[in-house]
Formats: sequence, C-alpha cells, structure tokens
Amino acid sequence: MNLPKSKLAETAVAALEARYPDAACALHWEGDPWRLLVMGRLSAQCTDARVNIVCETLFARFPTCEAMADAPLEEIEEIIRPCGLFHGKARNLRDASIMLRDAFGGVLPTEMDDLLRLPGVGRKIANLLRGDVYGLPAIVADTHCIRICGRLGFYPESLKDPVKVERILVDIIPPEKQSDFCHRIVQFGRDVCTARSPQCDACELRGVCAHVVGA
Repeated sequence: MNLPKSKLAETAVAALEARYPDAACALHWEGDPWRLLVMGRLSAQCTDARVNIVCETLFARFPTCEAMADAPLEEIEEIIRPCGLFHGKARNLRDASIMLRDAFGGVLPTEMDDLLRLPGVGRKIANLLRGDVYGLPAIVADTHCIRICGRLGFYPESLKDPVKVERILVDIIPPEKQSDFCHRIVQFGRDVCTARSPQCDACELRGVCAHVVGA
C-alpha cells in the first residue's frame, strides 16, 4: 500500500494515540524547565531510566539553576558519571546554567536560536524543551523517531540525518500533534518497533508500513 504521506501521517498519529492515550516525556522533570534542560543533555547515549535515577541525587545536591551555576565541576562529574561522557556533560550543565542565569534571568527562552546558544543544546533538546515546556510545535528527531518513520515510509530508511528528518516530519505531522507524537513514538520504539527485532505481527501499522509491505 502506497499511501500519500499526509494520509500515512494521519494513520500513524491515530494509531499511536489509541495505543498510548497519555503521551508523556519519560524524563521526570517535574515541571521545572531547567531540570528538563539538564536531563535532556544527560540523556545523550544514556537511557531515560538511568537519567531519572542519577538526577535524584543531582537535583538533591543542586536543586536550582543558580546552584548548578556555582557548583564545583568535579562534584557534578562525580554525580553524573553513570550517564557516560561525564566530563563534557558536566561542563555543559554548569555553563548552560550560568548562561541561563546571566543572559536569560533564569527563564528558559522559547526561541530556537536562543536555545541553541546554551552549551550542549542541539536541535533535539531544543525541540524537546519547546514542545514540553511551551507547548509549541516540535519534532524531536531521536533514534526511535528516525528509525520508525523511515520504516513507515515517510522517507528512505537509509536517511539518518536528524535535521533532514525533522524538516520532513514538520511538513507532515500536524503542528498540534508533533510533540505528543514524538513521545508516543519513543514508547512505541521500545515496546514494538525495536531496532533489532521489530514485532511486526503485533503492530497496528503493519498494513501501511513500507518496511513490512515492501518486504
């Protein structure tokens, strides 16, 4: 079945909404934008579950942007070591907290260009923040999103460039659905459309999936 991209998007959005009625970020940021910024950076090459555990200790020790901005780098490194890449991540967390405090008055900016000024923040984290904190249209092109949308047929499966994926999906997924769609597709990627052994027989989208239909 070769559906138009708009119809494929409509079908995918509806199926994921039915499977996961409550779209939610897997990071336990408790409504604090700065915490989501920190956790988003720590999640690079690390599971959300581990980030949640590590951040219980991290936020107990440094509960605010201001506290993190003044924190000894070595202490941040020691706490976040289990998340991997802890030297670079620790510098980013402290430097981003300093910039957020000094340049933005402690308030997370809404504009993409401003968010990208924050050390360690790329488009994926910026879109996560824009979508979850401010409810803005935002495609978070993480590995699950890239893999699954390629399999479905939104673009060739060989495409792995997150910026190109983001631009394609922005034009296909309705703006008001984008942020929740990305949260749902992450969960779907963990439960069903896994990287190594996708459970195609248990997938609601198998009838429209280019990966299955074209096999």
